[in-house]
Amino acid sequence: MAEKNVFDTAMPHAAIDKFVAPVQRFLKVESTAGIGLIVVTFLALLWANLSPESYSAFWNLPFNFTIGPWSIDKALHGHVPTIGWFVNDALMTIFFFSVGLEVKGEIVQGELHDVRKALLPILAAVGGMIFPAIIYLLICPPAAHHGWGIPMATDIAFTVGCMALLGSRIPHGLRVMILTLAIADDIGSIIVVAVGYSSGVQWSALAVAAIFLFLTWLSFKVGIRNLFVHGTLALISWLCFVQSGVHPTICGVIIGLLTPVTPMVAKTYMDKLIVTVGDAVKANRPMTNDQRKEVLDMLERTSRESGSLQGRLNTHLQPWVNFVIMPLFALANAGVVIEPGAISAVTLSVALGLLIGKPLGIFLVSFAAIKAKICKLPAGVNWKALLGGGMLAGIGFTMSLFVAGLAFSDADHAHFLAAAKVGILSGSFASAILGIVYMRLVSKSPVVSDAPLGPTE
Repeated sequence: MAEKNVFDTAMPHAAIDKFVAPVQRFLKVESTAGIGLIVVTFLALLWANLSPESYSAFWNLPFNFTIGPWSIDKALHGHVPTIGWFVNDALMTIFFFSVGLEVKGEIVQGELHDVRKALLPILAAVGGMIFPAIIYLLICPPAAHHGWGIPMATDIAFTVGCMALLGSRIPHGLRVMILTLAIADDIGSIIVVAVGYSSGVQWSALAVAAIFLFLTWLSFKVGIRNLFVHGTLALISWLCFVQSGVHPTICGVIIGLLTPVTPMVAKTYMDKLIVTVGDAVKANRPMTNDQRKEVLDMLERTSRESGSLQGRLNTHLQPWVNFVIMPLFALANAGVVIEPGAISAVTLSVALGLLIGKPLGIFLVSFAAIKAKICKLPAGVNWKALLGGGMLAGIGFTMSLFVAGLAFSDADHAHFLAAAKVGILSGSFASAILGIVYMRLVSKSPVVSDAPLGPTE
């Protein structure tokens, strides 16, 4: 008879766990976040069109925060901060922080770690950003050229949701490529926001922010574990970015990239600790309550620090980002009054940039890179499937709305903002529908990498 494992004893469950567990499982399903965004987007459109006055009034309610002589409205150079500003500039900083964490993990030990492996989605992401911008600039009027960055982004939550709905019809290699492309696209969008949509930079405030970012890096380097210290340094850095004129979400990205991926506790120590505790348990030596608590506290600390800070923060933030911050952002930004005046050349340029520019750029750049034998198609992916993946990448909801708000933030361009939002919603919706239908048509049987147009090896 096999010896019973000393760790086989299950933890006791409370009665509430029977109700909480199904909810937790539902929230972990890939498509859930995308479905939630669709529902909230519909509610925002409904609210804005049924009661535009209350919708506008709510998001323009004054919001302020004061410490002594300092206040947010002074940092914004006299502009009155609102609830909408709080969502777009404060809460979205947390979203960009999570993006920075994800990118850091992918660079150090993920899909972006091996440059040769990541080169195709990186190049495809570049093509998927350049072509939509070109289409936008060719169609839109010169007065709206500042919105060139709007159709360049891919919304990873909606795209993942659509791929989850397709299930096995999406080859694994294409799924990985599109996810890697979306991460590279996030990096490109961050650069676009930093370079194209930051103005009136106050270098003194930016220098102070750089000092506190250096202190943040130093605190990680010396092994400070206290999240209160890291949070305080991050908050001060963010406030300096608010004062500087550079969009404060960039601060979130930088801190995410600074967060360490290496666990605080070495693997050799963890293995030794497990053996030591296992021997102690098998010996069945009696312990006092204080000794038991000391052992359990040590195990708890070791367990917590056996994973990286980047991984821990990313895991804890994802539910808040997916089910609080992004829905709030959608509710605050997707509400556009659908009327003839809201549809213009800007609407068409954004929609076509997403619907045509994205798949065209991704496909053509990938084709050129593979023909030049710089890259190869992922295993199990053919050209038809790659084109379908490019269509799904044309879903540009969150980041496109974010860039549109930055590009047309002043009252003189409010009509451009409404038109751009209609273009984002229609272009993203059309990309999702066409991408799903197309992939269902071309993926009736398992996809094989025949690659008739070029080499894959």
